[in-house]
Amino acid sequence: MRDLRLVPIVAIVWGAALSALLVPTQAWTIALGLWAAVPLTAAPLIVRAMRARRSTRAAVVSDLALPVARARHARRWRSTAAALAIAAGALGAAAASHVALAEPARAAASALAIDGGRAIEVHAVVVGKVQPDATGTLRLDAQADRIDRGRDRHAVDIPVSIAVAPRDVSGSRFDVGSTITASGTAFRADAGERAVLVVRASRGVRVEEPPQGLLATASDLRRGLVASARGLPQPGAGLMPGLAVGDTSTVDPELAAAMKMTSLTHLTAVSGANCALVVGIAFAVAALCGARRGVRVAAGLAALALFVGIVTPEPSVVRAAVMAAIAMLGVLLGRTGAGVSLLATAIVVALVADPHLALSLGFALSAGATGALLILARPLARGLSRWMPRALALALAVPLSAELVCGPLLMTINPAVPLYGIVANLLADPAAGPATILGLAACLAAPVPPLQSGLAALAWIPAAWIAGTAETVASLPARLVPWLPGLAGVAAFGTVSIAVALVVIRPARVRRAVVPAAALLAAVVGIVSGIGISQTAVAGVSVPSAWAVGACDVGQGDALLVRSAGRTALIDTGPDPAPVAACLAKLGIDRVDLLVVTHYDKDHAGGLEAVAGRVDTVLHGPPATAANQRVLDRLERTGAHVVAASAGMSGSLGAAMWTVLWPPPRSKAFTSGNQACVVLDVRGGEVPPSIFLCDTDAVAQRALLSSRAVLPPYAVVKVAHHGSADQEKALYAALRGPVALISVGAGNDYGHPRAPTLAFLMALGARIHRTDQEGMLLVSVTDGGVRVWHERAPPSGAGAPTPGR
Repeated sequence: MRDLRLVPIVAIVWGAALSALLVPTQAWTIALGLWAAVPLTAAPLIVRAMRARRSTRAAVVSDLALPVARARHARRWRSTAAALAIAAGALGAAAASHVALAEPARAAASALAIDGGRAIEVHAVVVGKVQPDATGTLRLDAQADRIDRGRDRHAVDIPVSIAVAPRDVSGSRFDVGSTITASGTAFRADAGERAVLVVRASRGVRVEEPPQGLLATASDLRRGLVASARGLPQPGAGLMPGLAVGDTSTVDPELAAAMKMTSLTHLTAVSGANCALVVGIAFAVAALCGARRGVRVAAGLAALALFVGIVTPEPSVVRAAVMAAIAMLGVLLGRTGAGVSLLATAIVVALVADPHLALSLGFALSAGATGALLILARPLARGLSRWMPRALALALAVPLSAELVCGPLLMTINPAVPLYGIVANLLADPAAGPATILGLAACLAAPVPPLQSGLAALAWIPAAWIAGTAETVASLPARLVPWLPGLAGVAAFGTVSIAVALVVIRPARVRRAVVPAAALLAAVVGIVSGIGISQTAVAGVSVPSAWAVGACDVGQGDALLVRSAGRTALIDTGPDPAPVAACLAKLGIDRVDLLVVTHYDKDHAGGLEAVAGRVDTVLHGPPATAANQRVLDRLERTGAHVVAASAGMSGSLGAAMWTVLWPPPRSKAFTSGNQACVVLDVRGGEVPPSIFLCDTDAVAQRALLSSRAVLPPYAVVKVAHHGSADQEKALYAALRGPVALISVGAGNDYGHPRAPTLAFLMALGARIHRTDQEGMLLVSVTDGGVRVWHERAPPSGAGAPTPGR
């Protein structure tokens, strides 16, 4: 296709931005190299084009007409190739130059002495939506203009990421456009991230000045919509603001997990689909009014601008709006090729303007989904119509095309396939449009409260349907199929995607490839299915059989195992169902006798769906919110016996004994969250004396030590809170554990494990084992003590403190 000519430019610009971000010190080298490559690449092509032009002019005899035509075609091709080469080099150099120009300011801010938990104040303007995560912590992006450390004042101009507890925010109108002062600690973000610093505002955020002008108006409209949904039944009421204006602050964590497991997450945030719907409706209304095409396009763009203003013009929203506008233009013009060219142009412009998008998975997914809609959806619909009604084929082609293109990217963060994802999208997507439009109308109707309430109630109906679809589909058996991890999994899914496209579309040019593609598809599906079915049977071949304590590699979260005499305890479930399900399958664990929910943060309770219906007893920390209680109610409905944990409780696990050391019963000081999480002591029956410190902080650890509940020496210590800096060294000295297990995710945003924690653990003589470096960890009892098996060999110097962290 001629309109695919811009794709190489996209690849070169994306590659240049990516290289510059990953190696920022070489950004100027990359930029200058691309600038130098422009004349070197284009000059031969230009010379050939000029020679072809002269030879064409010289050919005037009639019998040379065919050679003349061929020469003209060659000349045009060479001219086009020269233009593309010049554009690719120049635009790639521009993207790399953008990174290079910003690097001095970023490097200067990174060089500030902020290590070791030093207290700082960051003065900034909020540029990203303030939203709570599954733990209730508020997270936002901001642009900092000053950093204070003691009496030192440092003028900066850098993006930062801020996390703060809601109770630590003072002042009104904490929203996009607010001028704030965040007090706490910070650490440097990883290379390539947009934020230079990650700020933990443990001493609070003070709103110095609320949003002004249009930002204030948009904030009022969003808050009004959330308030109008408050009396409506859950979970549809919590989902409705997310469907309408991307405000996910009221989405129940359990519903969010179900949406993720069913590939419906895109409906809980503003995406290209929302933007395209707004543009399409405005275009259609203008057409019904008899407006000319130019007026219709203007109406669509005006509606899109209003929508972006309401949901906040943060980078992800602007990206979604641009992609939606391009996709709609291509569809409305009936020219897929034109849409592809415009899409490529938008991607290049976005990467030059903001090179950090090159490392954004959301940007890649957005670009991929839009490209799939433009290129794959229509041929897939034609192919599927051979086996089903045309309307159903068209409806199925849209989610299928997005899955084929985006699936390999999603395998990089969660190697599992939502088996019913396409079906869930077929059922839920028709309701997304009415929910978005009615919810947006309710948002705009804020000046007339009765009208707003009525529209919000109408928007609740499709929102409740989507929520019900997600929860119903998520409750089906085998909802997540484990996939091959790592690059092998990405390649395997990409191969399956290509094979599916070939089998369904049957392109004439490569028809001979259809049969091999079908065979390959059958083989890959068979192999992956066989791996999933046989995981339990072959688990003993790959892991030691005599393990007693384990740490699953679930990323940034906890999922610990204890086993004695055929009985198994699982302490927390990590952030997502798929990793913990894969870990249990690998170890041959079908049922959990004791599930300990230490507290309700997503990194500890986000994967509960993986064991729902397979648990006998649940031991849990104090539920602080109604959402926490719903988590326990769901476990109880699936057949588990639910028991509240408090210090002094004990029980048996096979031949071992477990004892709850924390939290204290009827405590008024430690009532919820990290400070009230469940600390467990397990020992006996081939289980070495082990203590699991959940996410306790230094205050709770000092209280635990003073309570004299601990019974040292311990053989295994699960380090608290993924190795954060908020630890009480005296407790670890008293525990005297020779093995320290740290369950932590690679490249996490918190800087865990922190250097001071690693330093004092090594000073105490502990052998540190980390899931981010070693994968799954299994502890076995030996004659000389304990032995730790690791899934991957640790890197050289593993466990040592990382500079700057």
